[in-house]
Amino acid sequence: MFHVKARTMPVLAAVTAAVAALLAAAPAAPAATAATTSTTATTSGDQLPNNERLAAWSPSMTIGGPNFDDRTIRMVVHSSINGHALRIHLSNLRGTTPLTIGSTSVAAQADRATAVAGTQHTVTFAHHTSVTIAAGAEVVSDPIPMTVTADHNLLVSVYLPDATGSATWHSDAFDTTYLSAAGDHTAEAGDGSYIASTTSWYFLSGLDVISPDARGVVVAFGDSITDGYNTPTSTYQRWPDDLARRLAGTRPMGVVDAGLGGNRVLTDVPNIWQGISATKRFAHDALGQPGVRDVILMEGINDIGNNVAADGGPLTAQDLIDGYRNLIGQAHAAGVRIIGATMLPDKGNGYYSDSAEALRQTVNTWIRTSGAFDGVVDFEKAVVDPADPSALDPRFDSGDHLHPNAAGMQALADAIDLSLLH
Repeated sequence: MFHVKARTMPVLAAVTAAVAALLAAAPAAPAATAATTSTTATTSGDQLPNNERLAAWSPSMTIGGPNFDDRTIRMVVHSSINGHALRIHLSNLRGTTPLTIGSTSVAAQADRATAVAGTQHTVTFAHHTSVTIAAGAEVVSDPIPMTVTADHNLLVSVYLPDATGSATWHSDAFDTTYLSAAGDHTAEAGDGSYIASTTSWYFLSGLDVISPDARGVVVAFGDSITDGYNTPTSTYQRWPDDLARRLAGTRPMGVVDAGLGGNRVLTDVPNIWQGISATKRFAHDALGQPGVRDVILMEGINDIGNNVAADGGPLTAQDLIDGYRNLIGQAHAAGVRIIGATMLPDKGNGYYSDSAEALRQTVNTWIRTSGAFDGVVDFEKAVVDPADPSALDPRFDSGDHLHPNAAGMQALADAIDLSLLH
């Protein structure tokens, strides 16, 4: 068994009751023995100096997921680019105890939890099928000898032989994840052993590839709007998905959706699965992506709604601008371009007040005119109600007056000048 040491400090975690109830209701089955046989990958990233690895998919991970024990989780990965020599990223970044992965497989998705026959591959880590990841650490697999096509899905199955404790997860996946009866079902192409489903990802934090045509990666960094809140499950209609499809036609780039529901620029969210602040997670979630060239930043509406600055006092426009300057500084120090996007109108939502609207407008004006960013995308202009500059256009409103519907998400993606991106 391969062991990975911690490289970041763990944080506190909690258990999610809904998924725990699903797992408790699952019928028992004989437990499979975790495989530990060494295998040899056909290629190595270190042996390909002329081929850059690019992030094709990577959700932001937080604390607070459920405990799993002797279960297999089958998750859907929607690739943003074409690629081969795939590598899977697994994360115990927010865990407080070591995490044992018994086995992992990847295959093309046929339908729901069913894999395309003949496409399944066993995933190894340093040539072992089993790996233990220390609390606060992450691990990247050996290259997998298969290909993936942009805008298509893979199934990644992870067997967890022992109690995991609170999972490192992405709560609001807006995609379907399948949970098995007891045992190791990673090698099964069919879906008969998968008896429950959720809409979260667990421990699976990335896919990177060597791409024949993509040049670099753009990270969409933000809150629930970027995360795709109120978009239909498993339809891939978030604005970063729409952007990836636009780029595919002219200048392919990997697109990473680093949106996190409820996230704030300046302060951590007490509701733990909504994450540490943007200024704290930016280096890992955005700048740490393989091949990152550009970041599109739209975040701040949750700070305004919460009305709390980093020092605990009432939020001012300058507080939020200082937070943006922090992120700009981090990006430029890493040699990454950062594009500012204006915040969307939200009249009719609980966040709205006259004072909050004035603050939003002041900050949006700074985003447009300060020259601090390497470029600007005017998301507000793309979806604002022509009759009311404080509100979303009803055509683009998902119903809560804050999050765009699928048409609104497409309007955001269409508002991006692709020449801003590498």
